[in-house]
Amino acid sequence: MTIKKTIIISLALFIWTACENNNTTSSDSEPNSSWIFVANEGNMGQSNGTISMIDDFGKVYETEPIGDVVQSLEVYKDKLIVIVNNDHKIILYDITEADGIKLPGVTVSTGNSSPREMVIINEKVYFTNWNSKDVKVLNLTTYAIDSSIPIEGLPEDIITDGINLWVSIPNLELNDPSDGTKVVKINLESEQIVDTYDVGRGPQSLTLFNDEVYVSRTYYSSDWLETTFGVSKIGDVISETIYGLGSPCGGSIMTYDNKVYRSYEGGIAPIDENLKIQPLERVGSFDQSQVYHVEIINDYIYFTLTDYSTMNVLKQVDSNGTVISSYDVGINPGDLAYWKYSE
Repeated sequence: MTIKKTIIISLALFIWTACENNNTTSSDSEPNSSWIFVANEGNMGQSNGTISMIDDFGKVYETEPIGDVVQSLEVYKDKLIVIVNNDHKIILYDITEADGIKLPGVTVSTGNSSPREMVIINEKVYFTNWNSKDVKVLNLTTYAIDSSIPIEGLPEDIITDGINLWVSIPNLELNDPSDGTKVVKINLESEQIVDTYDVGRGPQSLTLFNDEVYVSRTYYSSDWLETTFGVSKIGDVISETIYGLGSPCGGSIMTYDNKVYRSYEGGIAPIDENLKIQPLERVGSFDQSQVYHVEIINDYIYFTLTDYSTMNVLKQVDSNGTVISSYDVGINPGDLAYWKYSE
């Protein structure tokens, strides 16, 4: 079955479910109670980004196109919050057991800001922006952008420890070869930068482990032909390790099985206390050129894979590296989010 036919059938099933307004059910009539959402970025400039939705029983539904580069998404309570980068907007959808997201949702313009990544805390969405070089704050009660925190450079990933925000800055200007070296710490109450850390070139994704911030790093030569990758840690002192030159290995970093893992050579591998990668403990063995994003959901590792053409797949992998499930999804799948019904 071709990708085109799969998308048409998925759309038909999605529309039928929404119109019937019944719970998605298995063969023995058990109700659906959770969804995995996939941000399908689409092709830049073609406004064909979508969201794939996977229910309890492995059925995949895909929305109609919602914009130009579906960059990132997060679940907050019973809402799915979606950043669409090149359309400079955030879309907020209600989530239900039966339908996944309820269309059309509420759209908030970010004012030509080029929004990227987000974190949600206390009814506020804090999201990074390249064009406006800041972190903006969206109020989930009023749907208004309440404030803006200026950043020197182009901010990318953002996480929180509940008291502060941590923001990576991989680039100083558009189209530079990853010349940024900083991670900034922003106090949530004052919305002011309280510390700046030089962690080495190309800080990308961030994760927290044992009250320390770990930073995956990927940067390029001036001609963009060579890629260098590594990891840094912000603790009592800043430590960094360069793993060396190689093909782009992604920038995902995560806490899993009480360790910090980094995307590495088609899988993820743990990092020891000296920040050295442990290749013999790698989980996953995909073609590295096809690994676009890695995320942990319910103790499983999810890899989004694409050949930037007709192959767009989400793989669910257990701790032994065994592929548990495989799902055909939309064009250039990236960020993931998980929702589970709670009474």
